[in-house]
Amino acid sequence: MENESRVRHPARVDAPHVNYASTHTAPLPVRSATRTETDSLGSMEIPADAYWGIHTARALENFPITRRPIAVYKDLVEALARVKQAAARANKELGVLDAAKADLIERVCEEIVAGNLQDEFAVGVIQGGAGTSTNMNTNEVIANRGLEIMGFEFGDYQHLHPIDDVNRSQSTNDVYPTAIKLAMVFGVKRLLHEHRKLTEAFARKGVEFADVLKVGRTQMQDAVPMTLGQEFSGFAHTLAEDLDRLGETIPWLNEINMGATAIGTGITADPRYAEAVCRHLSEITGVQMETAADLIEATSDAGIFMTLSGTLKRAAVKLSKICNDLRLLSSGPQAGFGEINLPPRQAGSSIMPGKVNPVIPEVVNQVAFSVIGADATVTAAAEAGQLQLNAFEPVIAHSILQSIAWMTNADYTLRVNCIDGITANTSRLAAQVESSVGVVTALTPYIGYAASAALAHTALTTNASIAELVVSAGLMTKEEVAHVLSPGRLSGLVPVTGVINVVQPVETDRD
Repeated sequence: MENESRVRHPARVDAPHVNYASTHTAPLPVRSATRTETDSLGSMEIPADAYWGIHTARALENFPITRRPIAVYKDLVEALARVKQAAARANKELGVLDAAKADLIERVCEEIVAGNLQDEFAVGVIQGGAGTSTNMNTNEVIANRGLEIMGFEFGDYQHLHPIDDVNRSQSTNDVYPTAIKLAMVFGVKRLLHEHRKLTEAFARKGVEFADVLKVGRTQMQDAVPMTLGQEFSGFAHTLAEDLDRLGETIPWLNEINMGATAIGTGITADPRYAEAVCRHLSEITGVQMETAADLIEATSDAGIFMTLSGTLKRAAVKLSKICNDLRLLSSGPQAGFGEINLPPRQAGSSIMPGKVNPVIPEVVNQVAFSVIGADATVTAAAEAGQLQLNAFEPVIAHSILQSIAWMTNADYTLRVNCIDGITANTSRLAAQVESSVGVVTALTPYIGYAASAALAHTALTTNASIAELVVSAGLMTKEEVAHVLSPGRLSGLVPVTGVINVVQPVETDRD
C-alpha cells in the first residue's frame, strides 16, 4: 500500500522576480528518532524521517560553510531530477535496470520537479568532492521516496538502491556538470525574458520623451543638445545587445557529457547509453541536448562557464552604468541635475525629513558588483582544474546560478519599481537648454568656429543667451537662429544637408 503522508509540498512561487538564491541560515530541524545507515567509512545515525541518507549526513558535517543548501537553487534541483529521470529511461530502454524500478525513479523525479521534497536537498552549495555530495543527496532522496511509495522503511536499500539503481550508468562527473548546465539554461531563459521586458520599458520611455529637449554631457561637462528620448532609447539599445549575447550561450550549455561516467571513458555504462540518455533528456526537458564529441575533454573543460559568467558580467556592468546615469539625472532634486524624477519608493533618511533616495538603481548597482566578483571566482575556479576533472564546479555553479538569479530579480525590480514610473522635469530641462552655451555648436557651420567660440565666452561671462548674441552681432536673423536651433535640428532628428555658407565677418576701417 502506498504511503503519501510524508511527502512535503513546500510553497513554490513562480513569479519571475522570485529570488531563487535566497540565503537560508536556519539550521536543519532537530529530529529525535533515528535510523542507522552504513557506508565504507562506518555507520551513522540518520533522522528517521529524512529522505536523505548517510552520504548527505557526512556532507552536512563536513561542509558547514555557507549555510545555504542546494535547495535554494530550484533550477538545479529540477535539473538533477531531470537527469536522473533521463538516466532511468535510458537504462530501462537498454535493459540494464528493472523496468519497475526505472518507472518508480521517474515517478519520484516528476514529484521533485513539481516542487515536492525540496527541503530534502540539504547539502551546502559549496562542497568538496566536485559535486559528489549533491549527486549522492539526489540519489538518496529519490531512493527513499521510492521506498516510501513501495511501503518499505527509509534506508531499506535492498529494494531500491541510491547508487546501484538510481545512479546506474552514471558518475557525479557526468551527472553534476550536465545538471548545472541544464539549470543554467533554465535560468538564462528566465533572465532573457526579464531583460527583454526591461529593454522594452526603456524603449517606451524613449518614445514618451521623444520631444523633450535637454543638454547632453561628456566628461561631466555640458555638451550639445539631445532629447531625453534619445537618451532612453540609447539605454534600450545597450540592453538589447546583451539579449543576443546571452542567448548565444545556450547552445554551448546544451553540450553535455552524460555517458562519460568517471573521466570520459564511459566505464560501467553501456556503449549505447550516452546517445540514449541524451535523447531522453532532450525529450523530457524540451531542450535540445547534444553529446560532446570528446567526453574526456568535456569532463574536464570549464570553458562554457567562463563564457557565460563573462557574458553575465558584461550585461551587469552595462546595466550598472545605466543605473549610475539614472542616479545622476535624478540627483537633487534642487541642487542636482534634477532632469528626471524617479518614483519615490521609501523614506531616504532617519534624520532628514522628506529625503528620498534612488534605492532601486542603488540595489541594481550592488547586484552588478556581486556579478563582477562572481566572474572573478569562476575564472579562478576554472583555471584551478587539474587533469581529468575540475573539482571546483560547485563554486562555479553557485557563482553563476546566483548571478543569473540576482540579475533576473534586478531586471524585474528596476523595471517595475523604477523605469515604468520615471517622469521628465520638462521645465527644468527647457531652462537648461535655453541657457546652455552648448547650442552654439549648431551655429558653427553658419558663423564659423572662431565667432562661435567668442560668443560662447561672452555668454558664459554675461549670462546672455547665445541666440540673442548671434542676432545682436548681425550674424544671423532671429528667424534663422530659431530655425537652426529648433529641437529637431539640435537633436539631430532633422538632418542638415547641403552646402552651408559661413557668414564672413564685416571688415571695418581702422583709424
